[in-house]
Amino acid sequence: MGKVLSFGELLLRIVPDTEGKWLQENSLPFFVGGAELNVASALALWGVPTSYFTALPDNLLSKQLIGYLQELGIGTESIPIQGDRIGLYYLPKGQDVKNAGVIYDRAGSSFAGLTPGSIDWDSVFEGVDWFHFSAICPAINQNVADVCAEALKVASYKNIQISLDLNYRAKLWKYGKDPVEVMPALAAHCDLIMGNVWAANKMLGMPLQEELVQDIEKEKLLQHAQLTSEEILRAFPKCKTVANTFRFDHGAKGIRYFTTLYTHRELLVSQEYVVNEILDKVGSGDCFMAGLIYGFHQGHSPKQTLEFATAAAFKKLFILSDATTSTVAEIEETIQEYAN
Repeated sequence: MGKVLSFGELLLRIVPDTEGKWLQENSLPFFVGGAELNVASALALWGVPTSYFTALPDNLLSKQLIGYLQELGIGTESIPIQGDRIGLYYLPKGQDVKNAGVIYDRAGSSFAGLTPGSIDWDSVFEGVDWFHFSAICPAINQNVADVCAEALKVASYKNIQISLDLNYRAKLWKYGKDPVEVMPALAAHCDLIMGNVWAANKMLGMPLQEELVQDIEKEKLLQHAQLTSEEILRAFPKCKTVANTFRFDHGAKGIRYFTTLYTHRELLVSQEYVVNEILDKVGSGDCFMAGLIYGFHQGHSPKQTLEFATAAAFKKLFILSDATTSTVAEIEETIQEYAN
């Protein structure tokens, strides 16, 4: 079994409380994260050979972070040491990273300084059979978008499986291009594309039928998921599988959550999870992506893979960190506990 390589920026998430108590307490909690690192952390926890490509400066914090990743079982052999800083973002506890209140402090980071032509991808991809990245990477700047394209061409040539998470971060697309001008060319290399019908519209130009989404009715959403998935497979012939997540607020503090997987001309629908209170929304989608990679990498059936990924993402909502700490056994227990 080859390695899964995740490509993206390591970030520190600073977590101020919404009441401002951190000012009196003189303390700001933080978590180590970044969408692609969250995927790598989950896979390493679940026993999948895993490596991570980011860029870090030459300082004490970077050395400690690399040691931390290695303790998690994540390979760090490809991480270039360059630039001057580690990216940050600020998000209050319990908020979604898509929330308007998110504050990014990533300009001039080591990862943002990556340039095409500077990376030996043949060496980076040695022993790798799956490559994962997200739409957050090409949102940073044109150079990083070009590095993504460079990596995808080499990975495609080497017949490495490629997965893409259509994470949309409006506050990051600031270098003069809309996502739809960048993402389709990258998506063309991908075997598995994950997101939702809104992200597919915003980032890949897939049609959005308002009459099917305006009332958030499950059957209409499933109908749209199938239409969007079929359109993605037509537009990007290399893609064989499309996943969609549907997560909606339920009451004051809860969520309603279900997902779909379209493959072999069939739309699979997960069991639905409804709870009245959760702890932390950050990283749930990353955990779902990791669950998909885990299932397919282990040779599980599409249905098994979907249910595992969905349960893993659901359990992440009760974990106060960017990455999951749930084991395979715990996730499988959750599937049985909530089975219809």
